[in-house]
Amino acid sequence: MKTFAVYTLILLILLAGLLAVIYTTLVTSGDPGYVIIGHGEYAMESTLLSLLIFLLALFIVTYLTLRLLGTMISLPKSIQQHSARKKNQRSQEALLIGLYESAQGNWEKAEKTLIRHAANSGAPLIHYLTAARAAQSRGARELRDEYLKVAAETMPEAELAIGLTRAELQLSERQFNDALANLSQLNKIAPTHAAVLKLLHRTYAQLEDWEALRNLLPTLSGNKVMMEAEIKLLETETYSALIKQKAGAKNAAALKELWKHVPKHIRAVTGVQTLYFAAMIEAGAGADIENDLRELLVKEWEQTLLVLYGCIELRGDAASAQVRFLEGLLVKKPNDAVLLRVLGRLCLRSRLYSLAEQYLTQSLAVEPSVEAYQLMGEALTQRGDKAAASDYYRKGLLMASNEVVQQIEEHPEADLPMEETPLDDTTAGNDAVEAK
Repeated sequence: MKTFAVYTLILLILLAGLLAVIYTTLVTSGDPGYVIIGHGEYAMESTLLSLLIFLLALFIVTYLTLRLLGTMISLPKSIQQHSARKKNQRSQEALLIGLYESAQGNWEKAEKTLIRHAANSGAPLIHYLTAARAAQSRGARELRDEYLKVAAETMPEAELAIGLTRAELQLSERQFNDALANLSQLNKIAPTHAAVLKLLHRTYAQLEDWEALRNLLPTLSGNKVMMEAEIKLLETETYSALIKQKAGAKNAAALKELWKHVPKHIRAVTGVQTLYFAAMIEAGAGADIENDLRELLVKEWEQTLLVLYGCIELRGDAASAQVRFLEGLLVKKPNDAVLLRVLGRLCLRSRLYSLAEQYLTQSLAVEPSVEAYQLMGEALTQRGDKAAASDYYRKGLLMASNEVVQQIEEHPEADLPMEETPLDDTTAGNDAVEAK
């Protein structure tokens, strides 16, 4: 309407200017002009100036009449458009209020405000998705699902956005199976979508479905969903969990097969190596990984791997070769308490009691430990020296007790697990001495 008024005013000014020019020209010339219009018996006479004024007035009246008629015809539509703009404006204001109330934690108020104006909004999807989050935040799961359903009906083309929101909300409510079903469907629609893959990764991890997560790793890496460091960390976590799962079944063949598929850069991680070797030893297949452990110990000195090597039980010549290998390492590290202790264990297992005492005595001199005291007690028990064995067992018990007390003092808020194995073994050793 404002535009129409401006155009009309400009037109009138132009016409008035034109009329003024014509009038000035006629007056200056002294001849106002003469016009006669006739038709049959009728004739009309007038000056040229009067005719021009009449035609100008007729044009203006006709123009205004037509404009008025056009305005009246389009009035209902204009009213409707104006009403729609008003509703849209109110819905936008409602969206801002809903977001603000959500940020403040006023979930119910935010939810009601958003839903009331969603139908008239230019962005109804945002209203419904935000209302669904608000509903879940106040514990109304059924309403959450209802809002998501309405959002899908309102904007079926936004299936991916709605599905991702649903999955996020399900994960936050620990509805992992529901989230997995939803994300599996989304993965069919957009198999390389970063957000879908990230949520799938989170879901598999929560469900501890490590095999599925392992199969997802190439897709995560290939689509650069995560940074390289994050992928490596996830690979380490996944393969570590898979090794632990296989270790529970004590199936050496399954462990070997899994190890073949572990990427080389993950095999090189010390923690993963330790898990695999420990699992193989626990499965009774220590002999199968003995050479691998040897090579690693020669290349890189790692006390955890050294202890694991000492846990491999071999017989006959293989056991003797095991001791000779560690004695070769002792040349380079003569004062390593752990190496001396492991040698004492192996000699004790091979019934080389004097040699075991020698290595254990050196280990205790370098760094006393509960295990070394226990092993020394066992060696003396086998030799029949009850008094000395009891003394070493007692020292081991005292040291273990002191360590527990120290941990409690350092971490009084923590629940410390009881170290049953050393205490039980030591107690058993004392009982054996007393029995003899």
